[in-house]
Amino acid sequence: MQPSKLDQILGVELQRHRTEKGWSQEYLAEVTGLHRTYISQLERGLKSPSVRVLSHITNALNMTMSEFLQAVEESLSVDGQRD
Repeated sequence: MQPSKLDQILGVELQRHRTEKGWSQEYLAEVTGLHRTYISQLERGLKSPSVRVLSHITNALNMTMSEFLQAVEESLSVDGQRD
């Protein structure tokens, strides 16, 4: 099954925020208690994060879920697609 546009954009935003902090996937996994391969799957749009996982990730990135999701929503609007 091909990743949805939403999952792809979530992944792009996650990767963008992680790399802006200069963090590796391994470091983000460590501070969130998630596995590095799961972080990789999220960033590639292969998995959808639960609300709990998204909360762990955004807390680690020192941002709110609403800030993160606003960036995702803006990217979806620019792309012209929602799913």
